[in-house]
Amino acid sequence: MKELGTGAYEGVVGKRVRRKEDSRLVTGHGRFVSDLEFPRMRHVAFLRSPLAHANIGSVDVSEAAALPGVRKVFTGDRPDFRSVHLIAQSALPTYVETAQPVLANEKVRFAGEAVAAVVADSRYLAEDALERIRVDYEVLPPSVDAMVYPEVPVHAEAPDNVLLARTFTAGDVDEAFAGSAVVIERELTTNRHAGNPMECRAGVALWDAHEDKLVLYLGTQIPHLVRNMLAELLGLAEGNVRVVAPDVGGGFGTKAVLYPEDVALCLMARAMPGVPLKWVEDRAEHLLAAAHARDHHYRMKAGFGPDGTLLALDAAVTCNVGAYSVYPWTAGIEPLMAGGLLSGPYRLENYRCSVRGVATNTACAGPYRGVARPATVFAMETMFNAAAAQLGISDLDIRRRNLIRPEDVPYRMPSRLVDDSGTYLECLAKCVVAIDYDAVRVEQRRRRTTGENPLGIGVACYNELTGLGRAAAAGPRMPFRTGHDACTVRVEPDGTVTVLSGVTTQGQGLETTIAQIVADAVGVGYDDVNVRIGDTNESLWGFGAFSSRQAVIGGGAAHRAGQMVREQILKLAALVYETADPTLVAGEVWGSDTEKPIGTLSELARIAYLESNRLPEGIEPGLQATTFFDPIRGAFAAGVQMAVVEIDRSTGELRILNYVCAEDAGRVINPQVVDGQIMGAFAQGIGGALYEHLIYDEGGNLSTGTLMDYLMPSSHEIPELTIEHVSRPADNPLGVRGVGEGATLGPNAVLAGAVFDAVGVEVTDLPITPNRVWGALQ
Repeated sequence: MKELGTGAYEGVVGKRVRRKEDSRLVTGHGRFVSDLEFPRMRHVAFLRSPLAHANIGSVDVSEAAALPGVRKVFTGDRPDFRSVHLIAQSALPTYVETAQPVLANEKVRFAGEAVAAVVADSRYLAEDALERIRVDYEVLPPSVDAMVYPEVPVHAEAPDNVLLARTFTAGDVDEAFAGSAVVIERELTTNRHAGNPMECRAGVALWDAHEDKLVLYLGTQIPHLVRNMLAELLGLAEGNVRVVAPDVGGGFGTKAVLYPEDVALCLMARAMPGVPLKWVEDRAEHLLAAAHARDHHYRMKAGFGPDGTLLALDAAVTCNVGAYSVYPWTAGIEPLMAGGLLSGPYRLENYRCSVRGVATNTACAGPYRGVARPATVFAMETMFNAAAAQLGISDLDIRRRNLIRPEDVPYRMPSRLVDDSGTYLECLAKCVVAIDYDAVRVEQRRRRTTGENPLGIGVACYNELTGLGRAAAAGPRMPFRTGHDACTVRVEPDGTVTVLSGVTTQGQGLETTIAQIVADAVGVGYDDVNVRIGDTNESLWGFGAFSSRQAVIGGGAAHRAGQMVREQILKLAALVYETADPTLVAGEVWGSDTEKPIGTLSELARIAYLESNRLPEGIEPGLQATTFFDPIRGAFAAGVQMAVVEIDRSTGELRILNYVCAEDAGRVINPQVVDGQIMGAFAQGIGGALYEHLIYDEGGNLSTGTLMDYLMPSSHEIPELTIEHVSRPADNPLGVRGVGEGATLGPNAVLAGAVFDAVGVEVTDLPITPNRVWGALQ
């Protein structure tokens, strides 16, 4: 970079800068779907089934339709509704394709499924009208437990309720077991819970009948995918569908789904052209009907050598996928991720893992931060803890013997994914130092002699697959690949820069990080960059926010587009200022041997747009570039977590005294944003490990359907977190690795391991509640 004053200009990537989003969000000027108001707007409420499994006889809406203020009542037997089904597709040969209706019309398959919808002048009137709809149900036996063969299948296409099955294999598992010094077997279950973003699902749909166009404002993580899917489902040209994701109050995967309610809102808008229709989900609806996750069962068998080397792993994983194959990710999203990444960051040659996605009469299972891996890390670390205890090896030594080393990279995992990180031992070493491991062991031994509340240390190592390119798919073989995003970078006539990015944000600070990337790529000041996201009419394409992909892929596209614009600027500058090797720094043009700037970007932009008479021969007007980026394989991010806990023997209560997380985020774009992502993921991991549990009774009724019953951690329950960083640049234009999900992966395993280390109680079922610990101690 050109010298400015006494020091070199270093750019803004890698620095904490004032976030562009904060001025509106912290002053109450954010614009969420629930804030939207339009003339003639009407409000929607959905009638939901009180039964988990039943045939629908008749639906009588006459009394509801007659209420003053009710504009229309919709049921699933309307021809326009019956003609549209959500059918998630996969090319896996064992996958059973099933259809999800927009409104249930012949059968309900879970308690909370939408059966009818009311459009009224207010939400209050719409809710009142719901109470006057009469539905005749014929009750059927429900399936709730994925491990129990169904009396009546959820879908006729799958008599055993199995929607997907696959076996991952590598090496010779049976021979490796025969040569093992120790074989460990365990049966584990993880608790169903969900993302629960601060803002529940919400949408506003408006249909223009004259132009046959649909506008949908939606709290979504995937606006471009939603546009694509709606156009296909509704038979529209894709250019006639506009999806806008305004400010979105959290997503965590829950909003990376196209739900039946979203499609129903659009169908209702088409039936009522020119009338904006608004639906805002309440918390009870969200807990009942939005995507759930993590309801898994693991049968694990692992063989170890006498020195603790992992020789073989054999697993059977069953995932409760709920009543429908979630659209568009399919019923395979959790089981396939579990099988593909179960071995985690450990070297392993002999592997067999059979996975199943089993339908039940419960809410659909879908993506949630860390998809399946908080469960798989819990399963793997449980095996290592048990093996270490049986072999008399320390918790650290058994992991050091098995972790992927720098010299192993690129490491081909048993599932054929390629891990490119290799910094696991470094992350582990940072955690050991930060937690003062040796001193804690001394205190642990002292307490055992005095009878004080015991201490335990837990550890978990994990790999987060981020920024998946076209060749790194770890999930269902869907009709599309999510490897690329697009970005447009445009210099305006005044010299400021506008970015039309395909990324979308639910609080990750992407307006800030994309602006940092583009500012450095172009050579302008951070304050001169304006980032616009979330509107499919503005940005060309982006698959959305999931799989910790946007910094890698969306950031890569922004970087490339910024570089292309920079090249245009420098070509123009060389001709206008007659210099051979110009550079652009903070919006100023410098010659190769000048002591001060010879021009500015604003001057060049004016020439490019407004003074075409000054344009050199062969130079087109404008300064703009659009490009796509696909990293092909993606980037693994290494992570290790350790904690010290104290157990109250009289109550079973677990108290976290110290918690450390070390992660390899590659090159860090913004340290504050990265730390915020790690802290937020950690908080959700703690919630899943200790508190959150969606429980169904035998009849398929959700017993934890309010925040009085479903425990969400507050700031009081989340301990202080020490964050350590390792930065091994990844093989992509920015050198970045995703960081949005990794910290959710460790808490289950860390806290379960700490309980085992403290009192010898092995945790086999989550969450880790005081009642369970106390009961085991007795």
